[in-house]
Amino acid sequence: MKLTYSPASPFARKVVVLLHETGQLDDVEMLNVATTPVSPSQEVKASNPLAKIPALERNDGPALYDSRVICAYLDARAGGRLYRGGWDSKVLEATADGIMDAAVLMSYEKRLRPEEKQWDEWLEAQRGKVLGACAALNARWMSHLQGPLDIGQIAVACALAYVDFRHPDAGWRQGNEALAEWYSEFDSRPSMLATKPPAG
Repeated sequence: MKLTYSPASPFARKVVVLLHETGQLDDVEMLNVATTPVSPSQEVKASNPLAKIPALERNDGPALYDSRVICAYLDARAGGRLYRGGWDSKVLEATADGIMDAAVLMSYEKRLRPEEKQWDEWLEAQRGKVLGACAALNARWMSHLQGPLDIGQIAVACALAYVDFRHPDAGWRQGNEALAEWYSEFDSRPSMLATKPPAG
């Protein structure tokens, strides 16, 4: 199998953390690509008609894309333990992906759009989604996050790591002390340390 990814992408990182946690890293060739929404790489377009990462080329079928699809496939391949929390695990993963979506949109606005065309209200609206999701995690989901390892935990950790990586002034820890403490501990797992994105 071959994974088309970028180490800076939180969606791709979620997949790679799962590979570490399920012992499948050696089964996958990693193709690191430079790609943006306005200048997608040919490698990405060849694997995913939407030209988005990550994409997983399989030996026995068409390529898979969307990190949730890839993670479900790889977890099933490894025995299916990371989605055993059922709908709760899936809701947590969806919440984390929503944080990633909002934070990535903020990054695109700041990094790709000319400064004179950047929309402050749009940026603040995306930040509001991040903060709202973090407040919900802190209020409702801590018992699940502190339970056995599952895809929800992996996704939430990758989402929060990306917010810190690209938007260190977002302020998600304020009022969310339990979530911040959980994340600090989870971020020290070998799978998280091995997948930290490069600076820049």
